[in-house]
Amino acid sequence: MKRLLPLTALLLAGCDLAPHYNRAGLPAPASLPSGGIYPVAATPATQAPDLAWQDFFVDPALRQVIATGLANNRDLRVALANVEQARAQYRVQRADLLPTIGANAGATYARGSSAQTVPGVGRTSHIYSVDAGFSAFEIDLFGRVRNLTKAALDQYLATEEGARATRITLISEIASAYLTMAADQDQLRISQSTLESFRQTVDLTTAQFDHGVISELEVRQAQTNYEQARYDIAALQTQIARDQNALNLLVGTTVAADLLPTALDDHGFTLADLPAGLSSDVLLRRPDVLQAEDQLKAQYANIGAGRAAFFPQISLTALAGTLSSGLSGLFDHGNYTYQVAPAASQTIFDFGRNAANLRYAKASRDAALATYEKAIQTAFREVADALAERGTIDEQLTARANRVEAAGTAYKLSDARYRSGVDPFLTTLDSQRTFYAAQQNLVQTRLDAASNLVELYRALGGGLRSH
Repeated sequence: MKRLLPLTALLLAGCDLAPHYNRAGLPAPASLPSGGIYPVAATPATQAPDLAWQDFFVDPALRQVIATGLANNRDLRVALANVEQARAQYRVQRADLLPTIGANAGATYARGSSAQTVPGVGRTSHIYSVDAGFSAFEIDLFGRVRNLTKAALDQYLATEEGARATRITLISEIASAYLTMAADQDQLRISQSTLESFRQTVDLTTAQFDHGVISELEVRQAQTNYEQARYDIAALQTQIARDQNALNLLVGTTVAADLLPTALDDHGFTLADLPAGLSSDVLLRRPDVLQAEDQLKAQYANIGAGRAAFFPQISLTALAGTLSSGLSGLFDHGNYTYQVAPAASQTIFDFGRNAANLRYAKASRDAALATYEKAIQTAFREVADALAERGTIDEQLTARANRVEAAGTAYKLSDARYRSGVDPFLTTLDSQRTFYAAQQNLVQTRLDAASNLVELYRALGGGLRSH
């Protein structure tokens, strides 16, 4: 008998059959890459700073465009609506932890037949009643309802992290679209400037051909450069229109003309750099990783609910009220009534349903664990890739800028030598093409450098504070 007392106390207090959740070891190196082609860490591995997007994006126009997108983007609205749905579902499930109390009031009027009525007793009876209570409330001794509630809470938290991830992705996509449009504006100006240079060359060669100095071959070669620049201008004008359409879609409304980018150049749209030498633990704070972890925790709770299904379900119905044959005496002393009806049910044969549900919950837990670990590994790769580009981007920019300078000088010299009759026209044509391509490549590399910072910001979790 004494041994039964602790068991009885445990049952009355309720027990939790869910396996205990312990965060798995980090399936990635302890620190993000540093050294070699990666940026050299000035300090030992640390946590990332708590950086808001308003602090990272320093250009006022870009800030305003991002703020407008956060207020109007439809994908973000869907994500926020999903959060509200998950919150409501959690509250519905949480309500099962407490009984639903209802109240009833009724009146019954009956008239019996004369054959069934005792002589001298009225044939009409009036019965009035009022009662309140709850029906079939499950006493959660084995934690089934608590674990279902815990699973709903974790799913809600996962949805909330998913919305945060959507928000950070939206910020980075708006910034990337904005930078791309700025770079295309630069490319257009280069093509327009080069077109004028090519036109002058065509005019020169045409005049020389008319005077019999050169053949038609040189004229046609000059025209190939000119027509290529014409094509590039038309294509870039189309691309800039598409860039604006893409930006409008991301922002969720038409971006005002005075907020659109006009040039990329060396303009600083963001902070110049983000810290290197970060601990890999920073990846655990990324919203997509937190979302995967919350979903994993939910599966642990579902296992507890699946195990509890093997035990009896105990429910309780309780009513308390008053009953009277006269309305005026309904609440008089002595008319109080109550009813308490506990019940227990236990499945005897379910042909493996509960066992299959438990196996499904465990398999779902294993899948969620793999998904969580894959999210960490993916995050590590994204940050490592961004750091790899960050480590060499300055060298790339310097090389591109030097190439533009060298190509420009080479073009001027070859043009002068051609006009002096020293070099053939083909050398000048090649110099023109090289200079044009070098300018285009420099703009692309500048875009890569700016986009790399945006990607690094996103990969680190949006500065880890996106509000």
